[in-house]
Amino acid sequence: MKFHESQIVYEDNHLLVISKKPSQLVQGDKTGDVCLIDELKQYLKEKHNKLGNVYLGLVHRIDRPTSGLVIFAKTSKALTRLNEMIKKREIKKTYLAVVKQVEIPKQGELIHYLKKNQKNNRAIVFPNPTEEAKKAVLHYNVIKNLDTYMILEIDLETGRHHQIRAQLSKIGIPIKGDVKYGFQRANTDKSIHLNARKLEFIHPVTKETMILYSQLPDDILWNQIKNEPT
Repeated sequence: MKFHESQIVYEDNHLLVISKKPSQLVQGDKTGDVCLIDELKQYLKEKHNKLGNVYLGLVHRIDRPTSGLVIFAKTSKALTRLNEMIKKREIKKTYLAVVKQVEIPKQGELIHYLKKNQKNNRAIVFPNPTEEAKKAVLHYNVIKNLDTYMILEIDLETGRHHQIRAQLSKIGIPIKGDVKYGFQRANTDKSIHLNARKLEFIHPVTKETMILYSQLPDDILWNQIKNEPT
């Protein structure tokens, strides 16, 4: 899937924030597929008529089947500051997830301990502190009940590998389409119904308060909340 300029949510001299589509690869991997960072470098090269290489730093990633906001830095100064903000948890990330409708509290906090299994690229979830496992904390809120699904708003307190996917699966509500974590069937486009919906942070250079929203995929379930504030 090719990058399109309409995916740009915010751009200035320091930052480029993209609303990634499901199945778009953020950074190159063993598949050799075209990745977003390379496409964006080409976009900037053409936009600014640059002859040499274009600088673009990746601040954070989201999984390939996930959609939503990804921040890139156009200068090394912005990248250094944003990396520091990530470490200090000064960038607030809010996600939306579609799961099967089951009886759970309307709001809740999930605390688990996650360890990455390198062989199958999965997060193993433990209920208690375990050697080499990292603490994972998220807060969820059921914001919409549909016929057979519900939509959760999720605030991440920590940023672990596959954290939301693994934690929701652990409590019996894997994300729609996420067969890796226990959903019964894949989505036809190989996406999962997880969207990095909102980012809140202080601009690393201008110090302006940034509140940015993703473009939700065109989908019968996401369309249920497209025009609703989150």
